[in-house]
Amino acid sequence: MKVLLLKDPKDSGPDPYIKELGSYSLEATLIPVLSFEFTSLDSLFDKLSHPECYGGLVFTSPRALEAIKICLKEKSKKETWSKSLKQMWNIKPTYVVGKATAALVEEIGLTPQGEKAGNAEKLAEYICSREKPNSSALLFPCGALKREVLPTALREKGIALESLTVYQTTQHPDLQQSLSSYFSQQGIPASIAFFSPSGVKFCLQHIQKLSGDLINQVKFAAIGPSTAEALQGAGVTVSCTAGSPTAQELAAAIHTALDTHSC
Repeated sequence: MKVLLLKDPKDSGPDPYIKELGSYSLEATLIPVLSFEFTSLDSLFDKLSHPECYGGLVFTSPRALEAIKICLKEKSKKETWSKSLKQMWNIKPTYVVGKATAALVEEIGLTPQGEKAGNAEKLAEYICSREKPNSSALLFPCGALKREVLPTALREKGIALESLTVYQTTQHPDLQQSLSSYFSQQGIPASIAFFSPSGVKFCLQHIQKLSGDLINQVKFAAIGPSTAEALQGAGVTVSCTAGSPTAQELAAAIHTALDTHSC
């Protein structure tokens, strides 16, 4: 059976989602959905240059780490980071959601905490259990479309969070053409997995047109609760949601949903 994954391929090496779905004899295809434009990079590095002003860092997206990595491509900034800033930040907590974000945090030399939280709601609970009210603000590099779940939860507990928008999310320029080509060549997949509320916004209507009356045969999967909520809000029945945002959890959930359907 075929599975359509609405996500970017991994930068290098085999994609773990394709590998995990393959272990269940499911044939997966990736279609990139989003493009990202990075902004405020000078402001980002300026804030990173003053760790003494903050109580720690919060990352809920790999893109925020990509923004930092772009900053560190500049030789002088990379040297400053390596010689002093990295060590100064490492005595403070770096809170993250998910393994992908945690791995990128490690790449820049920091130690992630809370990666098993799996979503913003659970990460907020984790942070609130460790941070004291009215202490120094946590620096939160984020996207323009960030949800307010985490900032609201921390604010209610008196934990300061300083957000900085470092990327804008737009539709991938080839998205509609890629979807049309997939459906014309591969047909309607058994399952379609969404990886963000933005993906739902940019893809769903086009998928509904391409699927026509057969849309009800498709098992829709979500990487997490916020994506599932976006699908449900658009009137779509969500067949499964990954227990945590990993390839193993999503593949297992899709396998179970398809297996139940076939039974």
